[in-house]
Amino acid sequence: MGHLNNGSDESAQGSDVGQVLRNGREILLQGFNWESHKHDWWRNLEKKVPDIAKSGFTSVWLPPSSQSFSPEGYLPQNLYSLNSSYGSEHQLKILLRKLNEHKVRAMADIVINHRVGTTQGHGGMYNRYDGVPLPWNEHAVTSCTGGLRKISGHVPEVHSNKNIIPTISGNQSSGANFHGVPNIDHSQNFVRNDLIGWLKWLRNFGFQDFRFDFARGYSAKYVKEYIEGARPIFSVGEYWDPCNYNNNGLDYNQDSHRQQIINWIDGTGQLSAAFDFTSKGILQEAVKGQFWRLRDQQGKPPGVMGWWPSRAVTFIDNHDTGSTQAHWPFPKNHLMEGYAYILTHPGIPTVFYDHFYEWGNSIHDEIVKLIVIRKEQGIHSRSSIKILEAKPNLYSAIIGDKVCMKIGDGSWCPGGKEWTLTTSGHRYAIWKK
Repeated sequence: MGHLNNGSDESAQGSDVGQVLRNGREILLQGFNWESHKHDWWRNLEKKVPDIAKSGFTSVWLPPSSQSFSPEGYLPQNLYSLNSSYGSEHQLKILLRKLNEHKVRAMADIVINHRVGTTQGHGGMYNRYDGVPLPWNEHAVTSCTGGLRKISGHVPEVHSNKNIIPTISGNQSSGANFHGVPNIDHSQNFVRNDLIGWLKWLRNFGFQDFRFDFARGYSAKYVKEYIEGARPIFSVGEYWDPCNYNNNGLDYNQDSHRQQIINWIDGTGQLSAAFDFTSKGILQEAVKGQFWRLRDQQGKPPGVMGWWPSRAVTFIDNHDTGSTQAHWPFPKNHLMEGYAYILTHPGIPTVFYDHFYEWGNSIHDEIVKLIVIRKEQGIHSRSSIKILEAKPNLYSAIIGDKVCMKIGDGSWCPGGKEWTLTTSGHRYAIWKK
C-alpha cells in the first residue's frame, strides 16, 4: 500500500481554526482503549506511527496525558504534570515529535468538566488544589459539588472548624453533573483564563487537536472561548446522551437526539465538531437486519451526519462503548459493515484502536482498503449521498457520485458498466467509477 499524503502539516494550514472543517478530509484514529495505561503506552504508539501515517490517518486521539487520580486519566488533578500512567513527559514528547514528522496531528483529550482536589476544603470534600499548579480553592467548584461563590469582590472565609459553614454557596453548573468529584465552575473568569493558559501550553507542547470530554457538563459557549483562546487545528466534543427508546427497542425517529448534539455544535460557534452518537446508536441496530433505519423520513442519513455532516464525527466504538467497559458495544460480527458505512459516507470517520490493531491483520487491512478508496475517490465530510435501498436485509447508496456501496446479506449490485467492484468482504461491497 502506497504512502498516503495526510495533508496535516500545520504550517500549511496556518492559524485558521476552521480550515480543517472546511476541507472535510479528516480521518481519525482513537489511539487507545480502557486498558492502555497498563502497557507503556507512549512507547507502544511511537512504534506504530509509521503505520498510522501510511494508513492515511490525519489525527490520533490520545488518552488524557495529565496526572490523574485514576490511571485512565479521566480524574485529573495536576493538569500541568504530563507524567501519567501512560508514560513520562519525555516519552510523550518523543511520540508527538514522531507524529509531527509523519504529518499526523496529535489530539489531546481535554478533561476540564471536573478536577480532583489535593486537599479537603468546604464540606469535607477534596475541592481545594493546594500544592500544585492552578492552586484553586472552593471558588473554582460548582455549588452542587462543594463550591463557594464570590460576592461583590468579597471572598468568604473558609474555616478549618467544620462547625462554622459559610452560607454563600458556589455557582450552579452550566451543564450536567459528573458525580463524585468536584465539577469546575467555568462561569468564573479566573478559571477560564487559567484553562486557556493551560490549553495554550498544551498547544506549545505539541498537541494540535482537542477532544472535549464530557461536553454535556458545561456550556458550549465556554468551549467556543477555549477554542478561540488556544486555537487548536481541529476540535471534537463528546456530547453523549442516551438515544430514544421505547418498549420495543430503539425509536426509528431520533431527530430530538441529534438536535441536542447540533445545538451543542451551534453553541461552540460552529468551531467544534461532535461525535455522532445518534448514527452509532442507529447503525448498530440497523446491522442486525433493520437497515430501514438508515434512511430518515426525508431520505437522508438519520444521524447528525444527515443534518450537519461537516461537524459529524462518526465512529463504531470507543473506550467507553467498547473495550473492556463495553457500555454500548457495536455487534462484533457486523464490524466491517459498520466501517464500510462510515468510511464511505459523509462526516468525519473515526477508527477505534482495538479494531485496527487488536482484531487481526485482516480487519486492519480491510479498513486500510476503505480509507484508500475514500481518499482516492475524493470522498469528504460534505460529499453528496443518494440512498438507493434501505430494506431489512440491505442498504445501498451512492456517495459523491464516485463510490457505490452496499451492506447486509441482501443480494445487490449497481446498474451500469461504469461501476467497478473495488473491495468486498463479509456482508459488504464497494464499487467505484
